[in-house]
Amino acid sequence: MKKPLHPLTLWISAILLAIGVVALDNAWIALAIVGAVAFLVYMRRDGSPWERSFILSLRIGAIILAIRTIVGILIGVPIPGTSLFRLPILELPSWMPGIRIGGAVTLERLSSSLHEGVIIATMIALFGAATSLTSPHKLLRVTPSFIYEIGITLVIATSLFPQLATSARRIRTAQKLRGMENIHIRSIAIPLLEESLSRSLQLAAAMDARGYGISRKRSRYRPVQWLMRDNVIVALTVATSAVMVVR
Repeated sequence: MKKPLHPLTLWISAILLAIGVVALDNAWIALAIVGAVAFLVYMRRDGSPWERSFILSLRIGAIILAIRTIVGILIGVPIPGTSLFRLPILELPSWMPGIRIGGAVTLERLSSSLHEGVIIATMIALFGAATSLTSPHKLLRVTPSFIYEIGITLVIATSLFPQLATSARRIRTAQKLRGMENIHIRSIAIPLLEESLSRSLQLAAAMDARGYGISRKRSRYRPVQWLMRDNVIVALTVATSAVMVVR
């Protein structure tokens, strides 16, 4: 079994790389970073329920990329350049100058839409990788006490997609065992909502039973150590991000 990294290591690296990707604004470098992150997730996978969150983040990024491309083709500011094809123009009110629906789709307009979509998808993939390799509950354990309540909110938010992915897979498996062949999103929506509500009630009951919020002091079961490999990974990420920002 691979030794786990410190919970903050991958999140710090994801934030630094996100800053570098936005500052450099290069779609090819962003795709290379996604490939490197995908390789890291593949090498350090451990079969945890959070592992599928990276695949889910890639799917969400692909959907956003497709939507941004379609919107860029249909709606947007005209960009002169090499014309690829032409769409029928829909007239808009006079108080919307400079924006049109349809018209000539140029190579520059299409590449601009793809570029923006790739940058957004890269942001999602970076934080999806951090969630995939680090349990949000472990991250909460190392959160400073003065931002502990904010940390709980963030942990619940970041663990939403992995929990939904795990629940959806479990529901699909149960439906297949019952002989259901054509499984659609509508057939799992109600069971997924019911399980999510049940999990929320269980979480509230568990927090109440443990006296959450009564004492300002935090208890620690086991200290989490920051090791040399964490320093190496963060140092490499800082250097990479610094090069991208400077360029």
